[in-house]
Amino acid sequence: MEDLLLKDYVDRRALERIQLERMRATLERVYANVPFYKQAFDEKGVKPSDLHTLKDLSKFPFTMKKDLREHYPFGLLAVDQKDIVRIHASSGTTGKPTVVCYTRNDINAWAETVARSLQMCGLTDNDLIQVGYGYGLFTGGLGLHYGAERLGCSVIPASGGATEKQIMLIRDFNVNAICCTPSFFVHMMEEAEKLGVDLKQTKLRVGIFGAEPWTEEMRDMIEKKSGIHAHDIFGLSEIMGPGVSCDCECHNGLHVFEDHYYPEIIDPDTGEVKEPGEEGELVFTNLTKEGMPLIRYRTRDISCLHYETCECGRTLVRMEKVRRRSDDMLIIRGVNVFPTQVESVLLGIEGVQPYYQLVVSRTKAMDELEVKVEVTPEMISDEVSKLEKMRAVIGGKIKQIIGITAKITLVEPGKIERTAGKAKRVIDLRQ
Repeated sequence: MEDLLLKDYVDRRALERIQLERMRATLERVYANVPFYKQAFDEKGVKPSDLHTLKDLSKFPFTMKKDLREHYPFGLLAVDQKDIVRIHASSGTTGKPTVVCYTRNDINAWAETVARSLQMCGLTDNDLIQVGYGYGLFTGGLGLHYGAERLGCSVIPASGGATEKQIMLIRDFNVNAICCTPSFFVHMMEEAEKLGVDLKQTKLRVGIFGAEPWTEEMRDMIEKKSGIHAHDIFGLSEIMGPGVSCDCECHNGLHVFEDHYYPEIIDPDTGEVKEPGEEGELVFTNLTKEGMPLIRYRTRDISCLHYETCECGRTLVRMEKVRRRSDDMLIIRGVNVFPTQVESVLLGIEGVQPYYQLVVSRTKAMDELEVKVEVTPEMISDEVSKLEKMRAVIGGKIKQIIGITAKITLVEPGKIERTAGKAKRVIDLRQ
C-alpha cells in the first residue's frame, strides 16, 4: 500500500496546490447544484470565483447541523439521487437524524482515509481486525470495515455489544486489532478479567478507539491493563465518518487527511479564523466528496492545529485530541465544566474504576453537581474511614480542577450502565 503511505508525507506546498484546486471545484459544484449553498453564498456576497487562496475560504458561510436537519433528508444533495450508492444517518439527540449520502467515489475515498488511519496505527495486510463498532446507519462499523478491507486486512464484522463473544473471538481467532469506543473496550477488559482471560496473553496488540472524547489517562490505563497500543481515530458522519484523522505512534496529535478534509480553527463566538496552535472550534470543508459535500461545517469540537512536521515524518497537519465540545459543556453556577476534566482526575486515583457519571440538578435556584464513580471491589469491602478518605480526595481534586464543590458518591462495581456505544457521562436534571 505504498501509494497510500506517500500521501501522508507529501510536500506541503504541493499539498496546498491540491487543496486549492479541489476546494475551487467543490465550491463551484455546490453553488451550481445545491440551492441552499447558492442562497447562502449570495446572501454572504461571495461566489466560487472569489476563492484565490486557501485563506479566502474564510469569506464563505458556515454550515451548521441545523442546516442538515432543516433540509432533511436529501435537500443538500449535490448529485442526482440515482448516483447515491450509500445512505447513513447520525443518531441525533433530538428530532430527526442528520442524513449523509455517498457516491461510489465517496465510498472509495472514505475507505482510503480509513486504510491510511490503520496504517498509521501500525497495521498491514497481514493483520486480522475485529470491528466492534455498530453496523447500520451509524458510520462506524462499515467505515472501519471498508477501510480495513482496502488495506488488505482480514475483517471480523463483530458489530457492537455481545461482550463475551467479542472476547471469545479475540482469543480464538488470534485477533490483532480491535476497533470500538474506548468505553466499550474498558468494559471488555473488565469482563475478560471476570472470565479469566488475560488479554496480554492474546495476539491483540492494537486498539483503534473513537466516537467519544477520551483522555490520555484513559489511554495509559488501557495500555497498562491490556498490553495493547491504543490509538485515537476521529471522524464525524456529516463530513464522512471515521478516518478524518488518526494519531500515529508518536501520539502527538491526530493527523488530518487534509487532501480530502480541509480543517480550520475558529473562535466559537465570533467565527474568526484563529492562528495555528490557538485553541478553538474545529471546522471542516469537504474537498473530494461528491454526494453531499459540506462547506465550513462547524463540528463543535474544541481543538487546535499544528503544522510542524511530526516526529514520525508525516507532513499532514495534526489536530490536538478532542477532549471537549463547545455544546456538551455544562455550565454549573457560572463555571464551564467538561466531563473529561473529571475523568482525568478519577483515573489518577488508585481504587477508582473508569466508570463515572455527572448528575446535575437544581435545588431552588442553586445548581448541584454529583459525581457518581465506581470503586474496586476491594475498596467497597474496606473500612468506612478509607472510603471517606477517598471521597474527600476525589472531591478536593475535582474542586481544584473545575473550581466548584461536587457531591461524590462512591458506588459498587457494575452499578453504572455499560454500553457498546458512546458512554452516557452526563445526566442533566435541570430541564
